[in-house]
Amino acid sequence: MTVKHRDGSYEVGQDSLRVALEKYSDAFVITDDNVRKFWLPDFKGNLRSLPPGEESKSLEQLEASLKWLADSRATRSSVVVALGGGVIGDLAGFAAATYMRGVTLIQIPTTLLAMVDSSVGGKVAINLPQGKNLVGAFYPPSEVIIDIRTLSTLPIREFNSGAAEIWKYGAIADWPLFESLELKPLGPGDERITQIVMRCVEIKRDIVQVDEFETTGRRATLNFGHTVGHAIENVAGYGQLLHGEAISIGMVAEASIGENLGISPPGISTRLKSGLKSQGLPVQTDLNPAGLIEAMRLDKKAAPTGLAFALLDGYGSCKLVPDVPEKVVLECLREHL
Repeated sequence: MTVKHRDGSYEVGQDSLRVALEKYSDAFVITDDNVRKFWLPDFKGNLRSLPPGEESKSLEQLEASLKWLADSRATRSSVVVALGGGVIGDLAGFAAATYMRGVTLIQIPTTLLAMVDSSVGGKVAINLPQGKNLVGAFYPPSEVIIDIRTLSTLPIREFNSGAAEIWKYGAIADWPLFESLELKPLGPGDERITQIVMRCVEIKRDIVQVDEFETTGRRATLNFGHTVGHAIENVAGYGQLLHGEAISIGMVAEASIGENLGISPPGISTRLKSGLKSQGLPVQTDLNPAGLIEAMRLDKKAAPTGLAFALLDGYGSCKLVPDVPEKVVLECLREHL
């Protein structure tokens, strides 16, 4: 199955990984040690394998990857293949965007989170100590190839982390999807996985097509839960919580902020909290709310006049809300986290 996109295609299947690596056998593959162990044990091509985890999304690993490309004689016509989860997709994607001013990028996500979110849409980035994804670019891949089989080696904690983004898509754009997850949270081997992955890719594709470079606020709705979530990742220390776990907590907090402002439907934060807990995700943190506010001031949506949030304005509907008073945010964080 393939979902067409103006910048390339998204292919979802059961044996896409093998086909992709055969198709791009002369490419430069960047992956992590876990993916290499399970899926590339005998790979003989150009391969760089990084330690798994958010800590690899760093300036140091970016520099090392660029030097590897140069030492391996990669050219302007070379193809960089990002094979892994969101960390690999972001790091390898940014390397592809900057090496020789840009080479072809192929995304092959191997985690649920990367399949439904980070591999799609053309954002690539690395972290700074001051905040997440502060150095990056808009650099769409030529192709996104999703092999559902790779989920078979995914630890349940990583699976649930990816499911958090699926709950997000339901909350912001497809309420029937949200309600279906309330009835039955997604689990490994679920017969709905391929169809749900396709649906999430379609939602993100449609949103990105109308606001590729985040100029109208439409694409910012994909960041529901991420303003608080990214702050949690930063304050807790990258790697302490998985991305989806932080976003799960962030969605509950931001739903409560929306309710406090009279924007979000009453009680929607309670439904999110209950649903995400049923998925095995955290919904609270003991981090200092004041420290989270400080981290949010470096959020990319923030302006000199105040914080901005993607807030639910209906069931399956979301909008960007600028200039949210920090006092309201602080009160909600203290009450709900």
